[in-house]
Amino acid sequence: MTRRETIRTTEYVYTAVFDPAPEGGYVVTVPALAGVVTEGDTLEEARVMVADAIRGYLEVLREDGRPIPIEAPEGVIREAVRIKLKTA
Repeated sequence: MTRRETIRTTEYVYTAVFDPAPEGGYVVTVPALAGVVTEGDTLEEARVMVADAIRGYLEVLREDGRPIPIEAPEGVIREAVRIKLKTA
């Protein structure tokens, strides 16, 4: 007989900022999670690294009994700003 077990999960979604590093690769920060900074040599590696960093950060918060942020801190505004310049 097979026993089935239900595992509950909660999905969290965070904005990650991927900045190209001068020496190559990407430095990644997560504005809603102060102190989460990681890097990767490629964009794909940086994505894997930031997911792992977020998971670890949230697990520590849970273990410490602290609340898990679900959005950016109050006052943080993220917008894309497009600027068009006339070509010379």
